[in-house]
Amino acid sequence: MSSFWSAWIIIFTLVTLVICFVLLTWNLKNYVGVSEDETTGHEHDGISELNNPLPKWWTYMFYATLAWGLLYLAAYPGLGNYQGFLKWTSSNQGILSLEESEQAVIAAREAGLNVQLDREMTRADEVYGPVFRQFAERDVLDLAYDEDALRIGQRLFLQNCAQCHGSDARGQRGFPNLTNNDWQWGGTPDKIRETLLYGRKAAMPGFKDALGEQGVREMTAYVLSLSGRTVNQRDAEAGKAQFGMCAACHGIDGKGSVAHNLPFGAPNLTNNIWLYGGSAADITETLVQGRFGEMPAFRHTLGEDKVHILTAYVYRLSNPEPPKQN
Repeated sequence: MSSFWSAWIIIFTLVTLVICFVLLTWNLKNYVGVSEDETTGHEHDGISELNNPLPKWWTYMFYATLAWGLLYLAAYPGLGNYQGFLKWTSSNQGILSLEESEQAVIAAREAGLNVQLDREMTRADEVYGPVFRQFAERDVLDLAYDEDALRIGQRLFLQNCAQCHGSDARGQRGFPNLTNNDWQWGGTPDKIRETLLYGRKAAMPGFKDALGEQGVREMTAYVLSLSGRTVNQRDAEAGKAQFGMCAACHGIDGKGSVAHNLPFGAPNLTNNIWLYGGSAADITETLVQGRFGEMPAFRHTLGEDKVHILTAYVYRLSNPEPPKQN
């Protein structure tokens, strides 16, 4: 905050405490002109007010409260821009990226700042790090059917993934369902781990200019037909003739990148599972505007050990039964 508002807060706070101290001290003295235990002359409904001093325990407690308030304000942030002699803060403020967060942690440590969140994170790594490392030494397929590992993986999922994929992992518009075994980038343990570590960026361009209004309508019909929907056959045939511009990512049969081992993450168009909706209007919107999705990488935020456990949990979501042994 600006120096003006910082000074205003400091002055206002300290003046308020001084006023409280003066009022308390003033009330300890006899200004009414009568002795203690005599009435002050005030009477209401048959009840007279005696000129008694404030109870000493109450007075001492009030003084102690004022002293504690001053000590607290001197030790912790609270008086404008003053940071307190303990140099304590709840977290590094003004962070806009992971890189800035990492730099702030280092800078705070070098400056001797007492950052509560950093201390808690360090303590958590000391206590739980060995547990995560122990699980990370085991194979993903083994962890995927271990109840202890799954409980940890579920907590990691709810903390980091449920915001997009839902607490039940069934996704929502624009965010894949992780339980139906339909994968844009591959559903093997290695591919899931790769996705979690490095994130994914999917980009489908808009084809309005390339196809035109009539072409978009025809392509919509053909895409719908790929999943067995009833469409205008003339439009579908015309759309099929232009599907070559889509085949580079979706494959000539529309079964997506995974089926053809392509690196683009293009979805399967033949199974009636839609990330952005499968109505004619939704598909038209996708063709006209394109789609641009991004999943963040968790390599730095979670670390490889936690990602390993989370991989097992995500794999189990679409593979409730262990693979058969040959």
